[in-house]
Amino acid sequence: MSTPLRLSTVILPVRRWHEGGRTQWQRAEELGLHAAYTYDHLAWRAFRDRPWFGALPTLTAAACATSRLRLGTLVTSPNFRHPVTLAKELISLDDISGGRVTLGIGAGGNGFDATTLLREGESPWTPRERADRFGEFVPLLDALLREPAGLTREGEFYTATEARNLPGCAQLPRLPFAVAATGPRGLGLAARYGQAWVTTGDPKMYEAGSAAESIGAVRGQVARLGKACAENGRDVDELDKILLTGFTPEFNPDLVGGRVGPFASVDAFVDFAGRYAELGFTELVIHAPVPDGSPEFPAAVADEKLFARIVSQGLDQLAGK
Repeated sequence: MSTPLRLSTVILPVRRWHEGGRTQWQRAEELGLHAAYTYDHLAWRAFRDRPWFGALPTLTAAACATSRLRLGTLVTSPNFRHPVTLAKELISLDDISGGRVTLGIGAGGNGFDATTLLREGESPWTPRERADRFGEFVPLLDALLREPAGLTREGEFYTATEARNLPGCAQLPRLPFAVAATGPRGLGLAARYGQAWVTTGDPKMYEAGSAAESIGAVRGQVARLGKACAENGRDVDELDKILLTGFTPEFNPDLVGGRVGPFASVDAFVDFAGRYAELGFTELVIHAPVPDGSPEFPAAVADEKLFARIVSQGLDQLAGK
């Protein structure tokens, strides 16, 4: 394969730090992964009634336990974050990690923890309201991280009054944003503010699509990203393109006959990864194993040994070695 493709992982924050949590992040670095991310939620899916730790404290601990691995959220959303307080935490994390942080950021969705901060009887945000908030959230966060000496800005949803974030990010002019988006407004934000773009594919394809149809849908997303970049005066090749795996039809156990698909073998994964490399993706993110195999979460690799083989052997094959 002519274009090297980086592999990264998502580590769900479900283990106590001193009971396997630290080891999992260190293992990701030992295996040579490009980055390790975690989900920024208050609770999530089948894990709502199981242990689930905070993203930014977990990433801070991971920064102290590693030295080369990039770290980040995949993704943070306005569901329970405010740009002012988030900016302060991010500059601290970027400093502690020595400039190894990438902020994955998205508009968020319904369900899981999306209604945790709402008053009783208050309706969840509609897709349009989420897009409106996200459209204000990203520019304000960008400005807060770029202008650490003090920023005042009043918006419809978020206000900053002489917000100070000295000394600023370790990465200049600020830490990179990986913007998760598939709609026109989100793609516009990715084109304007992102150093990377994130997709999980087309959710409709997961339920009833084929692998070929899924690839076609993602190809369309890439084309729309290119159009958004052109409209914002950017070359689409400036942006890394990240696929968070596990949410395309190849991973749906009802479609593939169990928990197999791209994780059936190293070769199966490399074949899957190669199709996305041909679309111009620069990074694939795979879910690290979770406790007890968690059969209710088929997006994760089944066990540690298979995970290590996919990463170590897959990296070589993807690089054409």
